[in-house]
Amino acid sequence: MIDTKKLRGNTWDHVRGFAPMPATAQQFILDHPDVQINWDRRTLREFAELSVLDLAERYDLIVLDHPWIGAAVDRESLLPLDEYLDSTFMADQAAHSVGPSHASYAMDGHHWALAIDVASHVSAYRPDLLSAHQMSVPRTWDEVFALGRQLQGSHTQLAMPLMSVDCSCTFLSLCANFGEPPMRQPDFMVSQDMGRQVLEIMVALRDLCHPESLQWNPPQLLDRMADSDEIVYCPLLFGYSNYARAGFRHNVVRFANIPLGADGKPSGALLGGAGLAVSRHTRWPKEACAYAAYVAAPAIQRSIYFASGGQPGHRSAWLDTSVNEASHDFFRDTLETLDHTYLRPRFNGYLGVQDAMGNIIHDFLRDTSTPSAAMFDDTLNKLDDIYRRALPQPRIA
Repeated sequence: MIDTKKLRGNTWDHVRGFAPMPATAQQFILDHPDVQINWDRRTLREFAELSVLDLAERYDLIVLDHPWIGAAVDRESLLPLDEYLDSTFMADQAAHSVGPSHASYAMDGHHWALAIDVASHVSAYRPDLLSAHQMSVPRTWDEVFALGRQLQGSHTQLAMPLMSVDCSCTFLSLCANFGEPPMRQPDFMVSQDMGRQVLEIMVALRDLCHPESLQWNPPQLLDRMADSDEIVYCPLLFGYSNYARAGFRHNVVRFANIPLGADGKPSGALLGGAGLAVSRHTRWPKEACAYAAYVAAPAIQRSIYFASGGQPGHRSAWLDTSVNEASHDFFRDTLETLDHTYLRPRFNGYLGVQDAMGNIIHDFLRDTSTPSAAMFDDTLNKLDDIYRRALPQPRIA
């Protein structure tokens, strides 16, 4: 009689986040008949906000966002995968990282998750609508604003996902793109000059964008973009390769690098994606880690993982011809942006900063009156305050 090792996992509720997990589990257990893996899911908002520390008490496997690593390490919630997985495998993961995705799950000399899914802010566009307007994909911010002004008064518009959490992500990307990666100093989130410039740009973008932008997250915007002719271009949103696949929605959405930054490259886009971690509380660490390595393996990333709807993390999948043919070159067309991304802080408490800053900036953008100097100063002072209060305090010996 087989003693079945029952593993439970939790991932996020979008086809990109959920579909690859039962698909890979089904294949894994063919070679491991003594293992059973069941997957639950949480919403996209819960993916960012629901405590990974609590999930690790109830699940063996957790798909998580890398800013959770600091809190999880402090709480000792996860297994150090480098102590369970072959060093050659880990070296391959590092050598074939897309941007800093692999490194984003490392802390205190150990590796706490595998980068099975990689994303960042990229640009999105409808090629048929651009062609109809005799326009091309913007390469600079000047071209973005020129496109927006040209579209004013027409049925087709620019759009941005600017619900509260996306306000914080956009602010961070723009600061880094314009030449000042934020939260690199202990006294302020970003300099007053840079913060003012970025807020001014966000106000200008809001005024050129679809009026529902302040209510949308990236999948909601992409759904509208794919299923109507209202949106022709979005300069910054997290990329979802599903929308670039024929048949996923009514129209195919194509993706491109973000507008060029201060360094002349499509740099500074906020790194997103998801990692697969193993709970320290699991009864079956060997089997859970073996499954995590299976999902992250290059052959699986290029085949089952992508084919089932996932967005791979291994670089070989991003360069794979068949993967790119099936996604209208989503991966090749955005890889330069991914390789120059901005990595958010991961200290314990950062996610509270992200939530609060999103609310502050969203409130600022919801006020459609012309912002005064005092409004800019007040907003930036609030951002600095929440950042300083959240920073870990030096330990007293």
